[in-house]
Amino acid sequence: MDIIDGFSKLSKQDKINWLASLFEDKTAEDIKQMSQFWHPDKYSQKLFDEFSENTLTNFFLPYGIAPNFIINDEVFAVPMVIEESSVVAAASKAAKFWANRGGFKTTIIDTTKAGHVHFFWLGKKELLQQLLDDNKEYILNKLKPLISNMEKRGGGVLGLELKDLTDRLDNYYQFEMKFNTCDAMGANFINSVLEETAKIFQSLLKAIHLKDLFELNMCILSNYTPDCVVEAFVECSYDKLGTDEYEGREYAKKFKRAIDIATVDRYRAVTHNKGIYNGIDSVVLATGNDFRAIEACGHAYASRNGQYQSLTSVELKENTFKFKLTVPLALGVVGGLTKLHPMAKKSLAILGNPDSKKLMSIIASVGLSQNFSAINSLITTGIQKGHMKMHLLNICKQLHANQEQTEKAKEFFEDKVVSYTAVRNFLNTLSYKQ
Repeated sequence: MDIIDGFSKLSKQDKINWLASLFEDKTAEDIKQMSQFWHPDKYSQKLFDEFSENTLTNFFLPYGIAPNFIINDEVFAVPMVIEESSVVAAASKAAKFWANRGGFKTTIIDTTKAGHVHFFWLGKKELLQQLLDDNKEYILNKLKPLISNMEKRGGGVLGLELKDLTDRLDNYYQFEMKFNTCDAMGANFINSVLEETAKIFQSLLKAIHLKDLFELNMCILSNYTPDCVVEAFVECSYDKLGTDEYEGREYAKKFKRAIDIATVDRYRAVTHNKGIYNGIDSVVLATGNDFRAIEACGHAYASRNGQYQSLTSVELKENTFKFKLTVPLALGVVGGLTKLHPMAKKSLAILGNPDSKKLMSIIASVGLSQNFSAINSLITTGIQKGHMKMHLLNICKQLHANQEQTEKAKEFFEDKVVSYTAVRNFLNTLSYKQ
């Protein structure tokens, strides 16, 4: 493959043609067909193109709804964007189960976010601290033009402190700033304030001939938001938990042990928390939020005690089972894709146009529902029974089964374990009979 100059200046069709020219036979033809996924409305396609760079076409993901979520006594039908079989079904099943047991309850612990000015200081720490203390009010006043609109909405800068990290890296310090960004995720706001703060401080140092002691490295928000946290929980008496396999108290004990395993064993914890994010990410995507930031933060938060562990916990007290998820969620309902992507806007409308705190509650509840369904399957029938039945249709498609063959496969595997090999053998039997 040769280096190409000016690729970004090519039209979408020319980009596709160039890519196709690198291949032969069917692959090249498939690449040329990418244009069939363009949106028929040119305005909409232009909008999608501008979300990213060097766009060739659109990549579709299923958009589903999980109904029957009762969250803080309010009923929601929750949009979910995900390609993994059974996730929406599992969330819906858990939502209906807990709807008959009081629903999901949530508490917003805090909504504070943070960002840092990263720099190196060649002077004494005491001098640096004194400079910040003496000029903090001045710096915050100079920031007023940037933060006044956010302050009018009830947010703004909550704090400005010096952090000494010289024990980790020679001469390394930070100005840590805390923020309330209200209903915005706030990345652009935070980064702008951080950069302006650095400029103001550098100007102060220049005026007193100390600028050579200060070496600015970078100004950037942190996606680790351990102070932007929500708790979601469900609870009921043991007698409302029983299954065909276990009576309520035994079920609750077995469920708790599954959570305990994910607390002490990181191998299990990673898969356990991945299941939680099956639910969380799908709603984050549907509402136009940043699932990469959400996941990175959540996994760091799961390691906050020195070992990666479960984000959920179980409390068994007297005759009560309580299942809780504690998770950081820095979300926005204004700005970014939330107000640009037409499906993100529809998702928020379906949810009643929530503020950021309510959206935190909704998404945490979906994450908890997903974890409940997964653990319930693991300690009863096993994960594969339900998962592979949902996967059956995908297997049939991969094997090019027609509608009649697919219906016969669904009937045949109603009481059997689904696997790729088993489905292939069954379809081969049908073909042989024909």
